[in-house]
Amino acid sequence: MDQLLAKNPLLLIFLVAAIGYLVGRVRVFGASLGTAAVLFVGLGFGMFNPHFEAPTIVFQLGLILFVYSVGISSGPAFFETFKKNGFRDMGFVLFSLFLSALFASVLYLTLHLDKSTVVGVYCGSTTNTPALAGVTDLINRLGNPLKEQWVKDLVVGYTYSYPMGVLGVIIVLKYAEKWLKVDYEAEKNSLRKQYAVDEEIAGRAVEITNAAVDGMSLRDVVKEMGLVLGFGRIYHKGHVSIANWDTRLHVGDILMVIGGVIDLQSAINYLGIDSDENILDNYKNYEVKRIFVSRPEVVGRTLSSLNLSEKFDAVITRIRRGDVDMLAQSDTVLEIGDRIRFIARKQDLKALSRFFGDSYYESSKVNLFSFGLGIAIGLLIGTIEFQLPGGLQFKLGFAGGPLVVGLVMSALRRTGPIVWTLPYSSNITLRQLGLTLLLAVIGLQSGHSFMESLSRIDGLNIFLAGSLLSMLTAFVSILVGYKLFKIPFSVLLGFMSNQPAILEFASGMSKNRLPQIGYAIMFPISMIMKILYAQVLFLLL
Repeated sequence: MDQLLAKNPLLLIFLVAAIGYLVGRVRVFGASLGTAAVLFVGLGFGMFNPHFEAPTIVFQLGLILFVYSVGISSGPAFFETFKKNGFRDMGFVLFSLFLSALFASVLYLTLHLDKSTVVGVYCGSTTNTPALAGVTDLINRLGNPLKEQWVKDLVVGYTYSYPMGVLGVIIVLKYAEKWLKVDYEAEKNSLRKQYAVDEEIAGRAVEITNAAVDGMSLRDVVKEMGLVLGFGRIYHKGHVSIANWDTRLHVGDILMVIGGVIDLQSAINYLGIDSDENILDNYKNYEVKRIFVSRPEVVGRTLSSLNLSEKFDAVITRIRRGDVDMLAQSDTVLEIGDRIRFIARKQDLKALSRFFGDSYYESSKVNLFSFGLGIAIGLLIGTIEFQLPGGLQFKLGFAGGPLVVGLVMSALRRTGPIVWTLPYSSNITLRQLGLTLLLAVIGLQSGHSFMESLSRIDGLNIFLAGSLLSMLTAFVSILVGYKLFKIPFSVLLGFMSNQPAILEFASGMSKNRLPQIGYAIMFPISMIMKILYAQVLFLLL
């Protein structure tokens, strides 16, 4: 069996993935490793047999698929959040990386390890392969007679510290969650206007009893309430029609109000009292229906730009993207695979279906042209070498290039006829596939070296250095970020997720999209600075 797996690396990788999936579902004290378990199963296989190897290109493919799918789903939230909190977020990331480099210097002085090993530990504990490559290139360019030994020690330090760069941070995150007594639901509700977070959307019929709004347009009423709401049908003097922003309210009207549960209750408290929705449903000229967005011409466009009110007697009330319902607003941008819920006259239903496409098959397909072109551009940018004073240089590489391009393309959404975004279901599948591949390969490649570290004279010191560096940096960074920088813990989880496995675990902890937003903000800045910090650290020690 050993020989069979050693000669068939793809069989080995998918076996690790399958077992890792099962292990990741096991819950201990209410928590599970999720996809991150693939890494530890891979480590186990690698420790068991040093001949178990996986092609490097599989790792590269997994990394590319993961970072590009994260970027292509996070662009709008990334740029919107960066405009609001850019200086705070960048300041925290730079502080955290400086802290890690400072702790690495202390370990160099106290554990008496050579500088190349310590820099390798720094790269491994921050799980940054491009930083390792940058220092390796720097050593080769220096031309020192010891360069071969330096490179070997560098890789040893990286390999021994990498596993704890993942597991150590996960342990700290779980401890910090309990120590800080984080309430994710309360945090998500408090941030719902600042970040694009998941929120339960509901609709309720309200009878207008507030005389202060009698005769006012919906536009003016919403402006006065300061809430984010949508509206469906309105019942006025025995007649049901579609409400719009110019619709005027009168005492006794019954209005269907749609919004997040908190805003919805506030609106009802202000406008009047709950009413019987059947009054609106009894008028059969209108029908409520959900259809898929699959027509490329409407993808990447805002609802207001579609001018639906000029074409149909209809209104879109909600949009379901993946498992999340969103309130339809004028600036909401449609994405392929969205399911829109609308109210329309029965005679307009077929025309509306044609207008939006309404094909599940088409809405699930990946546009291979835009997908392939986006990744190709990212890989091309990743090869560009940036030169800095002092002989330092760095590349965005396989991770940074596709991620940056994914963020930009996601924010653009479309360029002429080219739609850059991916269907939600396809994005999730590609992300999970990419993450599984890269974790399996990392585990298999690191397992034997991780085992060897325990038998080396200085192996225990190297392992200890990596563990201390990753866990101490994570603990102090979380404390400072949460208490001093006032960064929400859910977003902070993404900031601390310097490796996809940690992000997956963090998303499972919070059960919302905030860690992914934090990850998308942190990753480009963090990766570039880690490459620079690692080279500076090597030159200064």
